Amino acid sequence: MDVAAVSISMSQASLAQNVNIAVTKLAMDSMSQTGANLTKMMELSVNPGLGSKFDVSI
Repeated sequence: MDVAAVSISMSQASLAQNVNIAVTKLAMDSMSQTGANLTKMMELSVNPGLGSKFDVSI
């Protein structure tokens, strides 16, 4: 096998691995944000009727 071909092959494998890592990091960040939003919604749902009714006088 040619040295240049091996070098190109290794470079492509390294690039593919780096792309996979970057995509995984993006997915983890997205899931982290989704989890934080879900937690916030659950905290707000403790009093679901809060603010749904109010008295108005004119």
